[in-house]
Amino acid sequence: MRLLVCPHDLAIGGSQINAIDLAAGAASAGHDVIVYGIPGPLTGYIAEKGLRFIPANGMWCRPAPTRIAEVAQICRRERIDLVHAYEWPTCLEAYYGALLLYKVPLLCTVLSMEVMPHVPTSVPLIVGTADIGDDARRKRSGKVWVIEPPIDVERDNPQIDGSDYRRRLGAGPDDFLIVSVSRLALDLKLDALVRAIDAADILAGSSRVKVALIGDGPAREALEARALAVNQRHGREVVVLPGADLDPRAAYAAADLVVGMGSSALRALAIGRPLIVQGERAFSEIFEPSTYDMFLRQGFYGLSDGEPGAGRLASQIRRLLDDPGWCAQLAQFGREAVVERFSLQRALSLQLDIYRDVAAPPPAYRLTEAVNSARLSLLLEYVNHDPLAKRRKRRRDMEMLQAAGFGAWPPRHAG
Repeated sequence: MRLLVCPHDLAIGGSQINAIDLAAGAASAGHDVIVYGIPGPLTGYIAEKGLRFIPANGMWCRPAPTRIAEVAQICRRERIDLVHAYEWPTCLEAYYGALLLYKVPLLCTVLSMEVMPHVPTSVPLIVGTADIGDDARRKRSGKVWVIEPPIDVERDNPQIDGSDYRRRLGAGPDDFLIVSVSRLALDLKLDALVRAIDAADILAGSSRVKVALIGDGPAREALEARALAVNQRHGREVVVLPGADLDPRAAYAAADLVVGMGSSALRALAIGRPLIVQGERAFSEIFEPSTYDMFLRQGFYGLSDGEPGAGRLASQIRRLLDDPGWCAQLAQFGREAVVERFSLQRALSLQLDIYRDVAAPPPAYRLTEAVNSARLSLLLEYVNHDPLAKRRKRRRDMEMLQAAGFGAWPPRHAG
C-alpha cells in the first residue's frame, strides 16, 4: 500500500512524533510511506527513521488552498492508496485535495481533547481516549476507533542513563528532581507549569526539591520571572528552565519524579519514572493502580473542580518524596502498564488493521458535508485573522497570565 502521512506540522509535539513513529512502523511492515508536512524541528527525525519527506507550503492559513493543491498533486503523481492526516487542519486539506478530487481514501487522527465540528463527519477517525471516542460516535457517521498515544518502549526504556543530565541541571545526589517536558504554551499547559513552580515553592523550605521545566514557548518569559522569584526567596536554584530538547529521554531518566500530561506522561512511564498527571484548573493525580482505569477513559489529562492552588500537587509530591520504596513500585507498575497497553507495536498492529478497512473504496461524499466543512473552516480563518479577534485573544492570554498570578503582562518594555 502507498501511504501519504500528513502530520499537522513538524514542531516538537506528541501528535507529530506519534505520526512519524507509526509511519516508520508501517514502512517496516512493507508499505511505501511518504511523510508530507511543514518543515520544522522534527524534519531530522523523519530522516533518522529513513522515511521519504515532501515539504509542504508554509502558508499562514489552515486549511491552505496551496496545500490542498499539493496533496492532490502528490496523490496523483505518487498513486497514493490512502492518506492518513493528523489533526483537523491537515484532515481538511486532505479531504478536499485527496478524497474529493481523486477519491483517495482518507483516515484522520485527532489527539486533541476534542474533535472540531468542521471535521467532516463521514471521515473515518482515530482518537486518543475512550471518552472522546464515545462522544465522537454519537455525533459522526464515519467509523471511529480509539488508539491511545503510542510509545516506542524499546527506544524509551529504564536503562537510559540520566546522570549527566542531572549534573547539567545542577541537581545533587540529595536533591529530589522533578521534571516536566512540555511546550511552554498558554493554552492547556500554562496552569500545570505554574502549579509545578508553586508546588516547588511550597516544598523548598523543608525539602531539597528541584524542578526542571524542559521546553520552550510563548509563556517562557513569564515562567522565568516566576521561577526567579522562587529562587530568590529560597536563596538557591529551586526552578530551572533549560530550554527545549529534541531528544529529552535523558531528562526523563534524570528525574526522581515526572509531572506532565499526554504523550510526555507516557514516555516518563516507559522510562520507568513515577508520574503525577497534570491538567487544567490545578488537576493532578498520581499514576497508580487506583487511578489507572480513570486515565484509560479520559486520557493522561484532567480538569479539577477542587483546590485551585498548588497545595494538592505539593502534598502528592510530598507523599512520593517521603516514600522511596513506593516510588520504585510505581515506576515498575508504570513501565509494565505502558508496555502492555501503550506500546508502539500494539498501536501499529491496530492501525494497520484500520488501514486495510479504510483503504476499501471510499463512500460517495455528500455535497452538503463538503460545503458545511468549507463554510466552518472559512469562518474559523476569519476569526483567527480578524484584527479584533487577535486583540481579543491577546487580552485573553494576558488575563490567563494574570489569573495565574503574573500581574500585568507583557511588561511595558516588551512593547
